[in-house]
This record gives sequence, C-alpha cells and structure tokens, in this order.
Amino acid sequence: MRIAIVDDDAADRRTLHGRLEVQLARHSIHADISEYENGRKFLAEAAQEPFTLVFLDIYMKKDNGIETAKKLRLFDPDCMLVFTTTSAEHALDGFRVRALHYLVKPYSDKDFQELMDEIIDRMPKPDKYIEVRSANGTQRLRFSEIIYAEHYQHQIYTHTTDNRKITTRQTFGKFAEDLQDERFFLCNRGVLANMEHAVDFNGTDFIMENEEAITVSRNLRKSARMAFGDFLFKRRGI
Repeated sequence: MRIAIVDDDAADRRTLHGRLEVQLARHSIHADISEYENGRKFLAEAAQEPFTLVFLDIYMKKDNGIETAKKLRLFDPDCMLVFTTTSAEHALDGFRVRALHYLVKPYSDKDFQELMDEIIDRMPKPDKYIEVRSANGTQRLRFSEIIYAEHYQHQIYTHTTDNRKITTRQTFGKFAEDLQDERFFLCNRGVLANMEHAVDFNGTDFIMENEEAITVSRNLRKSARMAFGDFLFKRRGI
C-alpha cells in the first residue's frame, strides 16, 4: 500500500504521519508513506506510480487542494482521497472529485481511528505483516513475502520470496498464531506453507514456486487438498 500526505505545514504532516503509523500497526498493515509540501511534487510521483490513499490539504499556500485533486482524477480514478482542512465548506467540490472524507483540523485520535477503520474496510485485503527478531535485529515481513516457515532445533527458519532464510528463536505456536491467515496451511507440527506461493498439491506435497516440495503429514493431506482448492477458488473469483 502506498500513502501520500500532501500538506504545506510540516508539523501537520508529521502529526498525521505518526497517527497513520499507529493505526497501520494496529491492523498489522504494511504501507509506504510519502510526504509532499505541494501538489505539483505529489502529482509528478502519482503519475509514475499510483497511491492507494491520499491525505490532501485544501488550503496550501502555492497549490489549491481541490485543483490538485481534479488533476489527480484525470489519470487516477481509483485512489482513495481524504481532504484535510480547517473547514468543510468545499464539500460539493469534494463530491465532484469523489473524496471519501473530510478530516477537519484539529481532529482527535478517536476521529482518526474511526476514519482509518472505515478506509481499511474498503480496501481489497491490504497485506499483513509479522515482526521477527533475528541476528540482524527486528525485521518486518509481509505475509506475501513468506514462502514457508519451518521449526527445528528450537529455531524457526522463514524462507522468503527474495531467497532469504531468516532465523529466529521463538515458539512455533506463537509464530503460527501470528500468521493466522487463509494463505497459510499447517503441514505438520513444525512447518507452515504459504499457499499463495504453491503451484500444486500432488496429494502428499505442496510444490512451491521455488520448486521446493513441502511434505504434508498423512493425516492432514485431505484437509490440505480441500484448503488448497478453496484458496484457488477464492483467488480466482470462481
């Protein structure tokens, strides 16, 4: 997820950035947050790579937020747009550019939490993440980055899509609990496979994108076949 904050007031940008980090962490959602002091810089980057969500100040010294939003809609009809402003007097203009909400300054933590809950409900399954402690410090892994994880000799080895193997000392029960998601299947007492990266289930093993085979315990093979079938149906919208 990419989020933009467009505001010519640096203090307001910092405040909003901090509140965003709190709410994203509460939902275990990874996002890249970028700040812009004017609409021109924001539009230049938005044209190169779209944003999922934009917080746009209406009253900026050099750029008007409504005009910036109109230009944005010329090439991005889908980005969720929230106006941050000291007044809601431009409500009609906001309707014309399909603004989701007006966040009137000063706003409370409760107001912002309710807004973020609504925004996240509207999003198409934003990716979750897990934090693991390794020799290189705490690392944040998006669920989609994990191919599989295995537990042996009191350590968990997490294999990722960029060919890393991250080692952490943690109970497997707690690790599996943090990965509660329809993508992950518990193949046996010490291995979790991410079906998002499985190309097949041959009756005994998940065959992963990296060509590794993850063996499923005999008593779980029927469940694995059903779980993989259900996952494929949901992913393809069948």
